[in-house]
Amino acid sequence: MREPVARQNSETTPGEPLIRFENVSIGFHEGEILRDISFEVAPGETKVILGESGSGKTVLLKLGAGLLRPDAGRVIVMGHDLTEMNEVELLDFRRRIGFVFQEGALFDSLDVADNVSFRLREEAVSLEETEPRVREALRFVEMEEAYDKFPAELSGGMRRRVSIARAIVDQPPIVYYDSPTAGLDPVTSQTIITLILRLRDLNGVTSLLATHRLQDAFGLANFVFEPKERRVVPVWEDEDGLHFAPTNFVVLRNGEIYFQGATTELLKSPDSYLQEFLE
Repeated sequence: MREPVARQNSETTPGEPLIRFENVSIGFHEGEILRDISFEVAPGETKVILGESGSGKTVLLKLGAGLLRPDAGRVIVMGHDLTEMNEVELLDFRRRIGFVFQEGALFDSLDVADNVSFRLREEAVSLEETEPRVREALRFVEMEEAYDKFPAELSGGMRRRVSIARAIVDQPPIVYYDSPTAGLDPVTSQTIITLILRLRDLNGVTSLLATHRLQDAFGLANFVFEPKERRVVPVWEDEDGLHFAPTNFVVLRNGEIYFQGATTELLKSPDSYLQEFLE
């Protein structure tokens, strides 16, 4: 069994993190939402953002996508300091990342093919190139049969899979996931997590994933997608020791980072809040 191969973006120095938050704070009318947030995401890593409702998970993702600007600190993604970029530069930057919004956020008036190809059309990709790329993305999420359907004809899980296809149609090195299994049944949720595992372990995609579902978080941390067997398998142990999936955690509490670290550190922590949260 092989280790997943991370994609190193050409705009960053090899070995450097692909995403970096440095002492980031932001607030709105209701007060400060995030305070002094600092963490890094390595190429090919999935950083799971855990926290209770209202802890700032979605705000953090929007900062990482340049959709919001921090009041203090810096957000550096693929070598670009988002806090110093103007709106035109940010628009170009956003075209190079994928974002899976909560509930999918598909355009109801467009069929599946047009939803998935939306970004390609914005980039003036030719029709001859667009269709095979759309079909490839839909094939990856096992939704090619829905090519001509409209979102209203799809189940919640199908819509979520189409939204992942839209996010990956131009093969971005980074994908942000905002509660990608929210409102889905356990079987469908596992299908979505398997797709995220495939993107991480086959394509080397780097991710920030916000969720309050611990089963999703530990599914990403404790399993890998094995390409030879074409299925999800548990982390493994060989002569070099135990091999964990490239997934780590940030736990938010009251707008601050309460914990960050690996799976074993989180599970073994004696902290009473973390133990209660995990239960």
